[in-house]
Amino acid sequence: MSVSKQATEIRLASRPHGRPTLDNFSIVDTELPAPGPGQVLVRNLVMSVDPAMRGRMSDRKSYVEPFEVGKAMLGGAVGAVAESGVDTLRTGDLVLHQHGWRSHAVVDAEQVVPIDAGAAPLTAYLGVLGMPGLTAYAGLFDVAGFKAGDTVFVSGAAGAVGSLVGQLAKLNGAERVIGSAGSAEKVAHLTGELGFDAAFNYKDGPVAQQLHEAAPDGIDVYFDNVGGEHLEAAIDAINLHGRIVVCGMISQYNATEPACAPRNLAQLIVKRFSIRGMLVLDYLYLQQQFMAEVAPLVADGRISYSETIVDGLENAPQAFLDLLDGGNTGKMLVRIAH
Repeated sequence: MSVSKQATEIRLASRPHGRPTLDNFSIVDTELPAPGPGQVLVRNLVMSVDPAMRGRMSDRKSYVEPFEVGKAMLGGAVGAVAESGVDTLRTGDLVLHQHGWRSHAVVDAEQVVPIDAGAAPLTAYLGVLGMPGLTAYAGLFDVAGFKAGDTVFVSGAAGAVGSLVGQLAKLNGAERVIGSAGSAEKVAHLTGELGFDAAFNYKDGPVAQQLHEAAPDGIDVYFDNVGGEHLEAAIDAINLHGRIVVCGMISQYNATEPACAPRNLAQLIVKRFSIRGMLVLDYLYLQQQFMAEVAPLVADGRISYSETIVDGLENAPQAFLDLLDGGNTGKMLVRIAH
């Protein structure tokens, strides 16, 4: 494999206040790094763009270290080994790692995961069979304790996580699955290709009213990717001993002031529902079980997935901004090279 002598990386130029802009990123050409003992040089082919990256752009304490100003950002990527300093990986091997946002990455060999391109498309390992897929699986079955007969409501349902939550619930005997999304096209996608029983555009009116119309008998599980008005509406709709999983709150990621708590949280006493936050990092032990159960469903078409793919590493910052504005259906990815 011929290797370019130049690499390109996207760096965090400054920390955003509120909604990020393109000025918060810089595109820098660098010399091609060389792997040392125990390392590999990976030529990245495709990278993930995730809402959680917004949190890492800010300098505040969280479950993971923030991105450093002036240094390349980080995220999931799939690439081909260009040079190897270990016996276990050869040139051309395809691997998954966490050093995206650059054309080439030097990665410790123990931090890469070999993948089989024959088992699924490369992009699937960053979406439906990657961290978003595991998030949906663990959140629905472990955190929410889903059981057959539940009515499930999913916000951000056309995204990489939400779309799989709804499908898994349907395949496992949900009484009814409802999703919210931000456009008529996404709503049609949910009730069409993905098989949701009902869906609505949250921009068309109050979420509480639309949710009541879609689930007049209430909901048993709410999978929250949005927060804010959606969470408050779900609390109104939740049935006795219902379960709420808070996976994300994308509606608040760019807020410059703390959001007020749901005004109806006192219903927690009457309805005795549970509300739990989740991070996929706590559920990595379910990875093999997840793959064993979900990969065959993807392979035979019982699980559908969508991807929004942007070409060119230089377009990754705009792809990220578009993601925060709901400009994706399914997983947002950037194709770096072929």
